[in-house]
Amino acid sequence: MRYDLDQIETFLAVMELGTVTAAAARLNLSKSVISKRITDFEAVIGAALFKRNAGRITPTEAAIRLAERLRPALSELVAATESAGWGMDGAASLRGSLAIAAPMTFGTMYLTPILARFATAHPALELRIDYEDRLRDLTREGFDLGIRIGHARDSALMARKLCEDRPVVVASPAYLERVGTPTTPAELAAHPVIGYSHVPNAQIWQFKQGNRMVSPAVKGRLMLNNGEAIRDMAVEGLGLAMLPGFIVAPALAEGRLVRVLPDIEPRPLPIMAVWPPVTPMPIKLRMLVDYLAAELAVPDWRGAR
Repeated sequence: MRYDLDQIETFLAVMELGTVTAAAARLNLSKSVISKRITDFEAVIGAALFKRNAGRITPTEAAIRLAERLRPALSELVAATESAGWGMDGAASLRGSLAIAAPMTFGTMYLTPILARFATAHPALELRIDYEDRLRDLTREGFDLGIRIGHARDSALMARKLCEDRPVVVASPAYLERVGTPTTPAELAAHPVIGYSHVPNAQIWQFKQGNRMVSPAVKGRLMLNNGEAIRDMAVEGLGLAMLPGFIVAPALAEGRLVRVLPDIEPRPLPIMAVWPPVTPMPIKLRMLVDYLAAELAVPDWRGAR
């Protein structure tokens, strides 16, 4: 008996998703087929890959080590075979699949229509798009591409800057009328801020003063894990918020929020495409990154600021 690519793909899907049920849904197969593939794969390689207990499975150390080696190998194999199918110049329609991870708000507000146009131009290409604000492990979770907002925190990934966003300090007109408007970063310490639970306040509330960045000691009682929710709390007058321009642009244009400290420059946020290193870079991935860079060269939200 020999292992095959279906067994490897199934194994990696179970590793990524954590359950046979989720892997079956991803691969559009029955749970019995998934279980049999895993069992056959274990028999071929001669090692237990999962501990089974009361219907739950946990990967063994052997499974973790094997997955770390198989993920990049499978990616390179898929890239090579797909390139042979359509020619290295990419002239023919793209085929295969791409898995993309992106932040929730940026994805729903701006990325979806761009990806829809790309999908329309390449009908043979399958896209799996996952919007979540939590920072994803692209390699371990099987993503081909990630969109990151902010400065790079994973030097192991390849990266390309797509555009730049400038954060904005905002508050509702009612809040500023009630409490007053701060005029310097230092005065922010006297105001409640609405925090983002995925990133410490000190990394968000940064301003350029002269040749250095300053981070005032802000604090607040509200912490949320989504930018739109933070914006809406600010609209309700619950404090100041520092948010990317693409989130607050419509509310600023409509007058539901007001820009605070308009003459002081917060630290800009790069919007990056990142991907696990694969050599050669798959044509479908290169073309998607090029497309995103062209579409975001002049971001739509800047006109609303």
